[in-house]
Formats: sequence, C-alpha cells, structure tokens
Amino acid sequence: MPHTPLPPKHRANARSMRKVMTSAELKLWNELRAHRLMGLGFRRQVPIADYIVDFACPEKKLVVEVDGSQHAEADAVVADEARTARLEQDGWTVLRFWNDDILRDIDNVCQHIVIAAGLTGAP
Repeated sequence: MPHTPLPPKHRANARSMRKVMTSAELKLWNELRAHRLMGLGFRRQVPIADYIVDFACPEKKLVVEVDGSQHAEADAVVADEARTARLEQDGWTVLRFWNDDILRDIDNVCQHIVIAAGLTGAP
C-alpha cells in the first residue's frame, strides 16, 4: 500500500502507537493479523488522509476504529464524524466499535467486519 505523505512526526506517532496497544486493540488485532479473518489483510496504525487509523484493510478499503469512552464526548463525536467523512470521501468504509464490544463479544465484531468487507460466512 502506498504511504500517504505525512509529516515525520505523524509517522513516528503511528510507529509508537503500534508498540502500545489497548487491551481491546490487542484482542482485535489477534483476530485480524496474518490474514486470520477470512483471509483479509489488515495493517494497524495506518496513515491515511492526514489521519492514523487503528486498522485498515487496503484491499477492501475498510477501516476499523476502536473507540474508548472519550469518543462519546461532544467534541470527540464531531471530530470522529469529520474524520469518517474525510475517509469516506476517499472511498474508505469506516467501522467503529467500542472497546467494551470488542472485549465482550469479539465474534460478533468479527462477523460485522466480514459482512462489511463483502464476504459471507462466519469468521
């Protein structure tokens, strides 16, 4: 996947974020990595359109964001909507999951990702 031009600081931030993951991000990454989910190839902490997304499947132009409680605050909701709109403008489909959903029901989260990717069947 070609890299989006980003300032070196942003790229360094993405690199450091790959080293320190939340428990929800780690649980989801263990399902997504190495094409484990129906052969979908995901990357983590990917720079796209001036943002760093949690997970991206370039082949399907699918972004998966893992949101903590801070994303429920009014300012964060507005920022997330703008971020999603910008990514969708570039043809990406954006899925958002709460940390709690991933930690409590990973199978349903994975099934939702598979369906959004246009694949059928259970993960």
